[in-house]
Amino acid sequence: MSHQQNIYLDNNATTRVDERVLNAIIPYFTDLYANSTSSHIAGLTINEAVENAAWQVADLINANAEEIIFTSGATEAINLAIKGLANQDKKHIITIQTEHKAVLETCLFMENIGFDVSYLPVDRNGILDFHFLNQTITDKTLIFIGMFSNNETGVIQNMLEISKLLKSKNVLFMCDATQAVGKIPIDVKTLGIDLLTLSAHKFYGPKGIGALYVSAKAKIKLIPQILGGGQQRKLRSGTLNVPGIIGLGKASEIAVNELEKDLDRIFLLRNKLESGLLQFKGSFVNGSIPNRIYNTTNICFPGVNSEQLIMALGNISVSNGSSCSSVTSEPSHVLKAMELSDEEALSSIRFSLGRFTTDEEIDITVERVLSLAQQLVLPRRH
Repeated sequence: MSHQQNIYLDNNATTRVDERVLNAIIPYFTDLYANSTSSHIAGLTINEAVENAAWQVADLINANAEEIIFTSGATEAINLAIKGLANQDKKHIITIQTEHKAVLETCLFMENIGFDVSYLPVDRNGILDFHFLNQTITDKTLIFIGMFSNNETGVIQNMLEISKLLKSKNVLFMCDATQAVGKIPIDVKTLGIDLLTLSAHKFYGPKGIGALYVSAKAKIKLIPQILGGGQQRKLRSGTLNVPGIIGLGKASEIAVNELEKDLDRIFLLRNKLESGLLQFKGSFVNGSIPNRIYNTTNICFPGVNSEQLIMALGNISVSNGSSCSSVTSEPSHVLKAMELSDEEALSSIRFSLGRFTTDEEIDITVERVLSLAQQLVLPRRH
């Protein structure tokens, strides 16, 4: 492979659309373009396809189709889930300092309308203190919001143990599973999750489509955030993005069938990449090594400015933080919460692999990163 060919290792930001997904979508831009809520035969045909996609998404997380609400993506789903609870009697929310900004900013909104929000710390490995969570819960606690797999470090929290605690305290459990759905097995019933958010473009589907799972068992009455024609049981009005929904459904179907194959192959590639990059003197992995998703590694290269290294890599796409805030040079709030210094956080790079990553790309990346990092390392102050 030529060094001029693009190597994409930023799959936590977005993924390439799988060709099988694209082929499933295209007819819904051309021949099958009717509105899914129209009562004529063409509309009813589209509605049937939408319902099938809902079942495909539900099957991926062991839910029921009627528990799935289609949104424009995970950010909208997060806003609907959290803001939709504004009329509840309990006014205390618990979340984690390392959550995605979509959760943190929405929680700030809830504070502004009268809710109390507790932002729990994590340890150096990015793991939530289970006992501290227990101590923070009160009789006024409505919901705990926790990310399944962190978008920057890949760290996975112990969702089952968290869920058991929350159920014993009669507290709702919301999971931002945007980085986990389609990559690892998720069973909302076994995990006792009441609300779950996901986005198609994180697992080889199109951008602009996501979903919110709302447990029927929990009997949660959300306040809709988008009003209009009353689509989707009046929870999210607006003409449905049918091509996107079909794409999300197809991506879900493929994930169900190929998840284990992807996991095994990408895990080995990630470990090869990581072991190669850790040859850089003083480098280390950010976050818990055993408790993380298989496609992600976040590595600190001491003395190297991550932005300079990313620019120098050119055709190799990597990230120094969340894709939603990577245009800033501020140190990552996730890494800061994990007790890294500003210097360490600004020397850290996230590598996230995917279905289309090759062994040859890993070899090239290791060689290029090590060479460029050595050139860019700043002399240490004495």
